Amino acid sequence: MAKITFMGAGSTVFARNVLGDCMCSPVLADSEIALYDINGRQLKESETILQAINKGLGGKARIKCYLGVENRKEALHGADFVINAIQVGLYDPCTITDFEIPKKYGLRQTIADTLGIGGIMRALRTIPVMADFAHDMEEVCPEAWFLNYTNPMSMLCGYMQRYTGVKTIGLCHSVQSCTKDLLGSLDMEDKLEGRQEIIAGINHMGWLLEIKDKDGNDLYPEIRKRAVAKNADKKHWDMVRYDYIDKLGYYCTESSEHNAEYSPWYIKARYPELIERFNIPLDEYPRRCVEQLAGWEKMYKELVSAADTITHTRSNEYASYIMEAVVTGTPYEFGGNVINHNGLIGNLPNDACVEISCTADKRGITPSYTGGRLPVHLAALNMTHVNVHLIAIEAAVTLKKEHIYHAAMLEPHTAAELSIDEIRSMVDDLIEKHGDWMPKYQ
Repeated sequence: MAKITFMGAGSTVFARNVLGDCMCSPVLADSEIALYDINGRQLKESETILQAINKGLGGKARIKCYLGVENRKEALHGADFVINAIQVGLYDPCTITDFEIPKKYGLRQTIADTLGIGGIMRALRTIPVMADFAHDMEEVCPEAWFLNYTNPMSMLCGYMQRYTGVKTIGLCHSVQSCTKDLLGSLDMEDKLEGRQEIIAGINHMGWLLEIKDKDGNDLYPEIRKRAVAKNADKKHWDMVRYDYIDKLGYYCTESSEHNAEYSPWYIKARYPELIERFNIPLDEYPRRCVEQLAGWEKMYKELVSAADTITHTRSNEYASYIMEAVVTGTPYEFGGNVINHNGLIGNLPNDACVEISCTADKRGITPSYTGGRLPVHLAALNMTHVNVHLIAIEAAVTLKKEHIYHAAMLEPHTAAELSIDEIRSMVDDLIEKHGDWMPKYQ
């Protein structure tokens, strides 16, 4: 019987999916599940939903709640797997701050959780909390695997893998849906079955390097032709990534609303027409947060009033399959975020956090990508992110404010829009506004 601890269990919809998946697994159904959060109301709501799912699936799991920092070690004690889905500072106030202060400087964002000034600030709020998790894990569950879903993925996993002794893997939704979404949107669904693909790069900018049908035929020539035609024909949800296909030759793993803010090319004050041309949803994440909060309140009332049992169908989230593989030894291959030790990707630095094919089995989790080097222009674009990742981690470790300035100065979208003096002033304003959500920087 495994013990699974969920950090940030107040993320109820996500906890429902991942832990519901575990309850659907014959291997994990009888696990001890420890729910940890610092918000009592949200923790209680998650417990209610998960107990109802557990009952609907046979009631084999044992679910316990742990509220507050004072109970964190007990939640972690003896864990085999720790799932991380925390959001330090929540939507209100911290996400609002990450959008509104840059906006005063003329810097617009879409999601701001992975790169950009918003991603940097989110990392600096989150790393100290994860450092505390790591300290506790090293003491009370030193052999546990830490499965991180929290963004910014590369900065957080890069910190955990380089500066702690915790066995960490970063997991993201975008790899498993990449080719399915692409082929579906280009009316090539008939090529989905038996397709062969190679994806490598960094989180949210992993590159679809090869895509072949079940017979080994290269699908990229047809993909490139259809992508260019679709962008020219009508507005749609994925125009930035289709422009990548046209201009860079390759598709990448994360959505267009994300990638619009990952480069200096699409959100530009001097070229406001690009927003409409590429159908870019500015301030998208705050909109989603408001909608999700309202939607959850409605969903929760409906779920708890309808019945005390809830059905759940296992999702395609990686976590339960990875845990199953580690317990049983049956190999499971997935896209994971790991340190680039020994040049897993030959033209990215060894201390970069890269997203590549990995295998879970009885030995744990092993990177299995052997693709060598990325095309040079794709590696170069990844490096504009890696530079920011490494410097932001350095800021978190040293508590030197100058490194926050450096990370922001090298961030592609920020650097394309603002002067150095504006960047430094914006960073100062963000640090002041975030207050105690961040440590004190010198």
